[in-house]
Amino acid sequence: MARVWQHPFVNVFRLFKVDEWKRSTKEGDVSTVMDKTLKCTVYRVRGSVSASNYIQLPKTSTQSLGLTGRYLYLLFRPLSNKHFVIHLDLATEDSQVIRVSLSNLFKEFKSTATWLQFPFICEPGTSRKDQAGVAPPSARWTCLQLDLQDILFVYLNRRYSHLKSVRLCASLLVRSLYTSDLCFNPAVTVAEVRRAKLPVTPIPREMAFPVPKGESWHDHYIHIWFPSGSPAAPSELVQRNCSPPEAVFLRHVPQLLPRPVAFSKSRQDSVSPVVRMLGPTASWRAPSGLLPEDGLSCEYSEASIVGGPRGHRQEPSASSKATDKQAAGSGLQVSVRKLAVVPTAPEDVAKHESFLPDPVLRLKRVIGFGGHSTKWALWTKDGAAVVYPCHAVIVVLRIDTREQCFFLGHTDKVSALALDGSNSLLASAQARPPSMLRLWDFQTRSCLSLFRSPVHTVCSLSFSDSGALLCCIGKDHHGKTMVVAWGTDQVGRGGEAVILAKANTDVDIQGFEIAFFNETRMASCGRGSVRLWRLRGGGLRSCPVDLGEHHALEFTDLAFGKTQDSRTLYVCSRSGHILEIDHQRMTVRRARRLLATQTPSSPLLQKQASSLGPGIAISSLSVSQAECAVGSEDGYLRLWPLDFSSELLEAEHEGPISSVRLSPDGLRVLSTTSSGHLGVLDMPSREYSMLVRSHTALVLALATECNRGQLATVSRDHTVRVWDLATLQQLYDLTSPEEAPCAVAFHPTQPVFFCGFSSGAIHSFSLEASKVLVEHRCHRGAITSLVTSPDGSLLFSACSQGTLAQYHCAATCCRVLRVVANVVCRDARPSPNTLAVSGDSRLLAFIGPFKYTVTVMDAASLDDLLRIDVSTLDLASSRLDAAVAICFGPAPPSHLLVSTSSNKVVVLDATSGHVVRELCGVHPVACSSLALSRDSRFLLTAADRAIKVWDYLTQSDPSCQVYIGHSEPVQAVAFTPDQQHLLSVGDAIFLWDILASPERSPPGSVRGSPGPPATCEAGPNARQLEDVVSRTSGLPRWQVPVPSQATPPKLSICAGPSEGGDGTFSISDEEGPSEESHSSEGLCQASGPPMLVQKEACGAGDRASGVAGGPWGLNMLPHPHGQPSKQGTWNPRRARTRPTARPDSYKHFTARYKASPLMAKNVSSPAAGGKWLHLKAVVGYNGNGRANVIWRPDTGFFAYTCGCLVVVEDLHSGSQQHWLGHSEEISTLALSHSAQVLVSASGCGGASSCCQIRIWDVPGGSCQQLLSHHCSAVQALAFSLDDRLLVTLGDYGDPTLALWSMATYELLSSTHLPEPVHGMAFNPWDAGELACVGQGALTLCLLQQRGANVSLQLHREPIPEAVGAGELTSLCYGAASLLYCGSNAGQVCVWDTSVGRCFLAWKADDGEIGVLLCSGSQLVSGSNTRRLRLWTVGAVPELRHKGSGASSVFMERELTLDGAIVSAVFHDSMDMGVVGTTAGTLWYVSWAEGTSTRLISGHRSKVNEVVFSPSESHCATCGDDGSVRVWSLSSMELVIQFQVLNQSCLCLAWSPLSCGQPEEQHMAAGYSDGTLRVFNVSRISMELKMHPHLAALTAVTFSADGQTILSGDKDGLVAVSRPHTGMTFCVLSDHQGAPISTIQSTTKEYGDFGVKGTDLWLAASGDQRVSIWASNGPQDCCELVDWLSFPAPTLMEASDCSPPSLAAFCPWDRKLLVCAGLGQDPEVVFYGLCQKQVVKKIPLPFFAMSLSLSPRACFMAIGFAEHVLRLVDCVSGASQDFAGHDDGVQLCRFAPSASLLFTAAHNEIFVWEVTDC
Repeated sequence: MARVWQHPFVNVFRLFKVDEWKRSTKEGDVSTVMDKTLKCTVYRVRGSVSASNYIQLPKTSTQSLGLTGRYLYLLFRPLSNKHFVIHLDLATEDSQVIRVSLSNLFKEFKSTATWLQFPFICEPGTSRKDQAGVAPPSARWTCLQLDLQDILFVYLNRRYSHLKSVRLCASLLVRSLYTSDLCFNPAVTVAEVRRAKLPVTPIPREMAFPVPKGESWHDHYIHIWFPSGSPAAPSELVQRNCSPPEAVFLRHVPQLLPRPVAFSKSRQDSVSPVVRMLGPTASWRAPSGLLPEDGLSCEYSEASIVGGPRGHRQEPSASSKATDKQAAGSGLQVSVRKLAVVPTAPEDVAKHESFLPDPVLRLKRVIGFGGHSTKWALWTKDGAAVVYPCHAVIVVLRIDTREQCFFLGHTDKVSALALDGSNSLLASAQARPPSMLRLWDFQTRSCLSLFRSPVHTVCSLSFSDSGALLCCIGKDHHGKTMVVAWGTDQVGRGGEAVILAKANTDVDIQGFEIAFFNETRMASCGRGSVRLWRLRGGGLRSCPVDLGEHHALEFTDLAFGKTQDSRTLYVCSRSGHILEIDHQRMTVRRARRLLATQTPSSPLLQKQASSLGPGIAISSLSVSQAECAVGSEDGYLRLWPLDFSSELLEAEHEGPISSVRLSPDGLRVLSTTSSGHLGVLDMPSREYSMLVRSHTALVLALATECNRGQLATVSRDHTVRVWDLATLQQLYDLTSPEEAPCAVAFHPTQPVFFCGFSSGAIHSFSLEASKVLVEHRCHRGAITSLVTSPDGSLLFSACSQGTLAQYHCAATCCRVLRVVANVVCRDARPSPNTLAVSGDSRLLAFIGPFKYTVTVMDAASLDDLLRIDVSTLDLASSRLDAAVAICFGPAPPSHLLVSTSSNKVVVLDATSGHVVRELCGVHPVACSSLALSRDSRFLLTAADRAIKVWDYLTQSDPSCQVYIGHSEPVQAVAFTPDQQHLLSVGDAIFLWDILASPERSPPGSVRGSPGPPATCEAGPNARQLEDVVSRTSGLPRWQVPVPSQATPPKLSICAGPSEGGDGTFSISDEEGPSEESHSSEGLCQASGPPMLVQKEACGAGDRASGVAGGPWGLNMLPHPHGQPSKQGTWNPRRARTRPTARPDSYKHFTARYKASPLMAKNVSSPAAGGKWLHLKAVVGYNGNGRANVIWRPDTGFFAYTCGCLVVVEDLHSGSQQHWLGHSEEISTLALSHSAQVLVSASGCGGASSCCQIRIWDVPGGSCQQLLSHHCSAVQALAFSLDDRLLVTLGDYGDPTLALWSMATYELLSSTHLPEPVHGMAFNPWDAGELACVGQGALTLCLLQQRGANVSLQLHREPIPEAVGAGELTSLCYGAASLLYCGSNAGQVCVWDTSVGRCFLAWKADDGEIGVLLCSGSQLVSGSNTRRLRLWTVGAVPELRHKGSGASSVFMERELTLDGAIVSAVFHDSMDMGVVGTTAGTLWYVSWAEGTSTRLISGHRSKVNEVVFSPSESHCATCGDDGSVRVWSLSSMELVIQFQVLNQSCLCLAWSPLSCGQPEEQHMAAGYSDGTLRVFNVSRISMELKMHPHLAALTAVTFSADGQTILSGDKDGLVAVSRPHTGMTFCVLSDHQGAPISTIQSTTKEYGDFGVKGTDLWLAASGDQRVSIWASNGPQDCCELVDWLSFPAPTLMEASDCSPPSLAAFCPWDRKLLVCAGLGQDPEVVFYGLCQKQVVKKIPLPFFAMSLSLSPRACFMAIGFAEHVLRLVDCVSGASQDFAGHDDGVQLCRFAPSASLLFTAAHNEIFVWEVTDC
């Protein structure tokens, strides 16, 4: 509403009265002159110094224009042979002010964080050096159109808020300045648009330049649109406008530039920061979303039509009136008859007439109450109905039949209501300022008058009893209270409401009422005041009541006594006072106060007239002739006689009461609550009826169920609600205070529904048992969509991290079948239409893996069947189209409907992917939800706040009808199961009647389409459930009730699959693409085709659990007294049959998912003396491990893990030893007490292999023994005090405690634990005691030795309820027999192990405590909240006997690190230590200094590139974490880090020495959003940010001279840019369609290979193509030298991931090209550029993942996905293989001196020293 006055445009000069210079300022030579071309007066600004001659708006810099229009139009002409400067100050949404300057003084683009400078090219055709200079003599008048929103977003990634100021500096002529949200075409007039029916917005007459008759606009003027990367209009529309066809595609625009430039078709104009002049071939675009004028018939004049490029509402003017009475009753409708439907194939389709009734929808019911305020609910005169607002709809609800009728017309939430005494007039006000008021005929529900209130925001309305006077109370523009009185007696006779008086006051007004006995008298109350008002002589006057001692109270409501002779005014306050005021004498007659007291016999509130004690906050009161009803914020409705002698009735509500109203007969009380409840208390029968329950926030999703006729909704108010579709009464209400529900789906046949949450959890709820059946946690991001197959066998879920999960839900407790990562689009907004299952349950469709792609899978096997790129469906568009929503049509035929970002709905063949038909311009914005009826008659689309119903069977020119009523964007739409109704949710839940006849089959309907199914009736228990709801909602009573002692229902644990049943299969990955893995253990049968699954469910992320004790609070209304489930006993045999699910604890190690295959088995290591490579250093620490850091301060031994290596580092010299032996990622480490033996454990390599446990000799660094027992990862390791025994603990997949002899390495005993254990530790005071912590208990294990046999005796101690800890996650021993345990709730509890008692607990953190260390009187705790804390616990041992609290424990220090604490080791004095975090960082912590110093750090996610400085003093790496890190090569220490948030850095290049001064070193980095950033390494700053690509950059390099940057993206485009100007002068599309994998440049002799230029560069793409180019730097031209195409590789295994296309120039022979991954076989190919043929081949064992050539010797390094690095002698063909990486070697790079080789596998970096090459 704040923008309404600025629509459609604002003349800034006129608004600020520039000619008067009062609100603007001028400096220097500024004058007005008559311009002969424009034939009007213009302003001339001239002078030799631009900064001294200017026009500035507003007058001072402290003021603001406050103009919010997206486009700025400046009509000006540069003065000949002069310079000019334009300064704009733009404010962003985060209140940052950015200056944007345009001038022909600037020679290049410059940018800082607060300033953008754009060079202005006055005329095309000049030489490059003269482009930025004085204006030519023939400079023409120019319409400069600046897209302020895109300028800030493209160049600074900020969001535009408003225009703050403008300064126009010499030398120029300026006519005016305009702002608008509309994109005008200055070359088209209104008459031309109407005549030619062009879908463009013509320039308003006020802004138009005069054009001589018969001549072209472009011959006289210039239009500049910047930035110019907006979509062009179709060519035929341009021709209608008499503009040449060249204007359509910007690839023809380069003729206006100094020299030819090649532009690709999909990226016609790279974002170049230079304002170009667009002359006669200027492009223009059609604003999306505007409807043709002759195709729009508005059946309701006040309808808010969404139009324009941004879809803003257009409020009606103050004089507009309603003309249609039917619209108010049947729904607000706009009928659109002519919208373009573009068939893609030539068909002979006969045109059909529309079979849609007009209207086809009628609003039947609305679920919701309030929206802006919950205090407005009114009785009708007869007491048979109530009137209340539901967001933008006003509802009249009959109490007996529950029928609803509606007042429709408001475009925003209703903020106030008033009804006159005769029920003739209803007044309503709109919330958003400036407030619009409507007066309605209450009987016919037609709008009689619509007008704007002088009150800025209306908060209250009051009608006189006769309806002749209406008072409005609110705030004006300055925030002062205003009261306005309107005369409304002529409104019903065709007249207008007339303002009788208005008054401003400084007092607060909370309640206002017109006296029923005298319409000229009113009363108001508020904070500290009660005033009496009088309307007299055209003025409103007020007088305060003398309140005496009550003058400081906050009064909330008031009411006049209802008897004719009564002179009493009742006023209530927030402190519990009720005052009786004599309004004639204006004095307080009596004061009472309601107090809250607690007595042993009656624990509820007692009412007293005393002034002592806490008062009950009263929010509302209502008075009849005999009673007074009071509503208070404690949720109680109380009824008193007027003398307040005794309480008559009392009813408790579920939330604070916001208003109460006594009925006209005084027998019923209407009450509303702030929690969205509306109910009626019947006093004679003492029954309470709940009329309305509603969500209190935006409704996000819905699901319908056929068998019982139920509707489920989820909302941002953290509730899931189930409704009866027949009565729309609430059946169930589930509340989740800690995690927000996001998606919901019903099971088609069972009484079960599924709900997904923001935490990634999915809960299965049983409606019959009122409990949670199972909880799944296989997602890491918020659930975006849930869908069940129609046959009820499968459930699918998707999350914001791109993961897709498949569940088997035919049984009661569903289980996980498959989890596939990175297949669903992460950019998709949460929507029910992200996933879709076909009607025959065979196909699954979803948007992904990118927003431009729709994937169709086999629903049972999740095999890819089809992948459709929607971005290429419209080749004429200059922007990539993205999918927004999808749905399947009925089968046959098998159609898939896709809504796109270009406002189209595309109908695709689901089997072939071919386009069947298109509906263009469906909505002004992208359609966020769509649904197709079962008989294919109606297509339903929703966007913003509008719903459209389409006649889908009509193939050509289908008609549609538009319905509005929602005040917020519609989130989801759906047909009810019986297809007779329509549901839409957003701000509320709307149920629409479909008025079309169901049995009528129109001609041309699809043959074979199923007819409407039999009507699904509500279940037999629906009415009984509703009765239960009514009875449990709160009843009136004679006495104060005693609270129920029943606890909330504890939900029973659902048993998992029986032994031998199906397991679960899970892939969990955040970094890389996911592929389906297969287990060879066995074949499990399930519904559908057989599939391979893992034998044991290890890591499924699936947990069957009850909600008791969790974050959920459940309120199952039909079953309020559920019974708690019985706790099972520990039975090891039973425990083994349970599905192993990962506990909700971060302490458990989970190996990072690897998309690469397992390590090659036949890797032959070279002899020690003849190795060509020696591993010198490892960069990084494995933050994925647990307790994987070892440090002994007394010996200096320091070890940690990185991947599958144990790294032993000398902290003084920095030298490293690397212990290689594990083939999988190491999970944990342990060092013996003698420091002579180190034990390391790793995860298992497959379903058939076990974990490796290696015993290392510390002095010699050799592996002494390999142990294997656990079938999953090892959770913890521990040595006994004498180092004779080693205990290994398996993780949740195999909770086994194994005891080993360190003398013989034999397994002494193995004990299977009934539940997963999180940690263990030996008692340092008792060698025979081992403590374990886990779920709900502490387990003490006693070692018993009988001869050579050693066994463990387990004793379990449950956690006391007073501790409040669900799981113990960490432990450490302190003083004798004291054990400290940390919990997942942040508690630390202290146990006396001698007696098995917990005697102390305190809250030590907000998150899970994963690390505890104790020495002496100090304790260190580390948690997943990244906090490390030091505690003093010296007094704890004494508390065992004395008994005390946590006040004896003090926190001394606290440090916050960069990730969750996973490892820690400290000196015995606890003053210093080493701490490891999940961010992959090792920190040195000094408690004495209170500091943390980074010891070891690496990338947290995948490393994408390694580059070197020309001097080889530094190297730089980039990764998916968005960081660019610069390292010192001598020490491998991190020197500089550049971080870009929320983006991945995919490629990197270091400028060569020839770039300029050697000390000026630059790096170019490419990011996933298509931006290219140039960093100055010497100055440690970002110098330039360019946006040459729309897609993610995949390769970048500098030219040999450093003057040019070559960049390639994943769409196959190659851009050539100048870093010193920021301009992209060439875009090559030869590789379009496949990602660019490699770009490399080198030098050549001038004339080599028959082409000019000295630069030679190549580009390789993923479709096995390589192009070689020669470029001449000074001339900016690129010439193709050679083109290589290879057949696709033949892969041994089915895989979606093809090997990358690798190519490089040979350093020792510049005429050779070395390629890998470009043929059918795994080999390296040497291609001669002169011979034009392959000259040599070297076979490889596998396809190469990375390639690097030594700059000095003829050696080549090749990385394989099989975790192997190979070094090849290219002369002899000899090779050596090197292992050590635990993932595919995706990167290898030789240093310029060839002495070092860097390799990378995921986030680990190895530095190899080259010995013989």
